[in-house]
Amino acid sequence: MIVPGYRDQPAEPWDRDAPVDPAEAEDFLRRCYTENPRLGPVEARLAIVRAQIAATGTYVHTPDELTHGARMAWRNASRCIGRLYWRSLLVLDRRRARTADEIYSLLVQHLQTAGDTQIRPVISVFAPAQPGQPYARVWNEQLIRYAGYRTEDGESVGDPRLREFTTAVRAFGWQGKGEAFDVLPLVIETPADGIRLYELPERAIREVPISHPEHGWFTELGLRWHAVPAIANMRLTIGGVHYPLAPFNGWYMGTEIGARNLADADRYDLLPVVAARLGLDTSRESTLWRDRALLELNRAVLHSFEQAGVRMSDHHTEAQRFLKHLSNEEKAGRPVPADWTWIVPPMSGGVTPVFHRYYQELDLRPNFYLDEEAAALAREGMRRCPHHQ
Repeated sequence: MIVPGYRDQPAEPWDRDAPVDPAEAEDFLRRCYTENPRLGPVEARLAIVRAQIAATGTYVHTPDELTHGARMAWRNASRCIGRLYWRSLLVLDRRRARTADEIYSLLVQHLQTAGDTQIRPVISVFAPAQPGQPYARVWNEQLIRYAGYRTEDGESVGDPRLREFTTAVRAFGWQGKGEAFDVLPLVIETPADGIRLYELPERAIREVPISHPEHGWFTELGLRWHAVPAIANMRLTIGGVHYPLAPFNGWYMGTEIGARNLADADRYDLLPVVAARLGLDTSRESTLWRDRALLELNRAVLHSFEQAGVRMSDHHTEAQRFLKHLSNEEKAGRPVPADWTWIVPPMSGGVTPVFHRYYQELDLRPNFYLDEEAAALAREGMRRCPHHQ
């Protein structure tokens, strides 16, 4: 049975006009203060929150509540295998930022903070949505993504997943170089400034060139990937308060790049290229040429990040760490929601310990959710494009 809210959507859709549910606020606050005894008794705080909701339809989280709520959301994120480190999340309170320029500057700071030396988990939480009011958002699905183009002769260049989005931002005036790894601009929309495009500066984009520990020809492919996977279009929900702009990042697991971004047929589709360079027999599937090419591509990714001194984990190590997380949470008396289809890695799943078990399908809050409109903007951006009004 699939539980509503288990994958992307909460059990109940977000009603942008509705006030905060006092029961959801109380549930969060009681758990937050129980897990953080230093915050003191919760009853006085509950009285203040109830009064704020009655007067305004919402309430304001204290910095401590915001920090712990964001960490709880990571702890409850069913698709993330790296939750062992949920307590280490650096929470940047950006709720005072209003203009597109301010938001852009703080997003650049986010990438620099996350990508400085070793990659660290960071979330930047901007102003919450007010019932019935417009709010700031970023169209991009991640702060760093590569453009996708189709040439005049029908060839694909770059990331096909972002082809429609690239078309939309080009309609706003951005052009790009037409190359395989052009970093897309940020599209920031605010109530005051409307839609603005911003190029990310080089100092905010840490990239790793892909080479192989044995095959020197790998460098001839001209591959690279960015170091900070910062998801930008998911809504953070804490105690009934919604934060539509709360980009967050951890660090990459090698297979995310080597077995998905660079390997998927509808992405960079590099398995045939690597297989040809390896001299593999691709005439039939039973030669397992795809598997052999996939292994070498993933070896190259892990090798390259290690050589560059950029934090990355392999799928075997991360699977073992996830079981440690399950054990920790069981001792704490907390359930662990998990999406099997995301927890099991996209290669060698059967030889990792996360494969051989079932998980609870729960919609726990605080959490992150992907709204349909946010998904559409990240995919194509067409409804708000100047040529599609």
